Amino acid sequence: MERSGRDHPATATKHLDLLVDEKEPRKDIERLLKQVRPLWKPAEIKLKIFTSGITNRLVGCYVDRDMEEVVLVRIYGNMTELYVDHDTEVKNFQLLHAHNCSPELYCTFQNGICYEFIKGEVLDMQQLRKPSIFRLVARAMAQFHSVQSDNNDSSEPNLWTNLSKYLTLLKSSQSQLASDRSSMELSGVPSFDILITEIEVLKEHLLQMKSPLVLCHNDLLCNNIIHVEEKGEVKFIDYEYAGYNYQAYDIGNHFNEFAGVSELDFSMYPPQQLQLEWLRSYLEMYKACTGQDPEVTELEVQKLYVQANKFALASHLSWGLWALLQTRYSTIDFDFPRYTRERFKEYFKRKDEFLALELPC
Repeated sequence: MERSGRDHPATATKHLDLLVDEKEPRKDIERLLKQVRPLWKPAEIKLKIFTSGITNRLVGCYVDRDMEEVVLVRIYGNMTELYVDHDTEVKNFQLLHAHNCSPELYCTFQNGICYEFIKGEVLDMQQLRKPSIFRLVARAMAQFHSVQSDNNDSSEPNLWTNLSKYLTLLKSSQSQLASDRSSMELSGVPSFDILITEIEVLKEHLLQMKSPLVLCHNDLLCNNIIHVEEKGEVKFIDYEYAGYNYQAYDIGNHFNEFAGVSELDFSMYPPQQLQLEWLRSYLEMYKACTGQDPEVTELEVQKLYVQANKFALASHLSWGLWALLQTRYSTIDFDFPRYTRERFKEYFKRKDEFLALELPC
């Protein structure tokens, strides 16, 4: 199964000049659905609020009692445009759908998107550890990584772009940082200068890993993986942070997400044996998708193991900075300060261990 990007052109998506009220969305959603589901009667439309997201509001819309067809409306969170390129998200959505890697995008509107609901089971932390499930996830990520596009600029992995953006945004609110300095330090959040130094040192180290640049999801937590049991597959959802990035970053970031989100438990970080099995499944599919020799060697598995764990450190720094920004801008009911502290704490806990790993010869 060779990858291809130019024989599956992404189609244009309808844009509606509509602003959906985040607090009272019903009336605006009915107007939206009149365009994408004109046969639905407004009085029969039911709304289900999904609360798993920590960046956006997600609303499921349906008319039949059994929810055979559900249309999802995602309302962007407050100030997310500061650190999420929504235009790029839409382009990635279209590209991935053309490769059967995403649901269909029905339309965009001023402050969100409307798209197809995938029927299936959202994974949890325990399911991520089951061989029958994690092998599906590994293969699905390999397929995701094999998607190509003429629009991707391989010289600009978005890891460093995002870290720079987060630092700039934090620096621009330096007065707020100064007033929060004592509380930040007491709560376990490193100083701004320490964070800059850590990123510079880590970047120099990771550049030596020479991890390939591929189209990455970059946010593969449990809630973004749907198990479609009857088809024996998993599907990834939510592409806000998708973009060209290091292969090993996407994998290491996913391994970090074994710890969950609401109540982080990094003792759930996958042990070496699980990782090696996961990585072998990934490489088998990735090599098949990219037309390479299908044989996966032990050396290849060990090399990717070292790379993924090192890039897991970058994931902690990135999401730690992201969460620090969320404490200032987000209106979502989530404990972002605690999340910030936990991500930075795990970074420093694992730093020496992962940096000491050596690439096999």
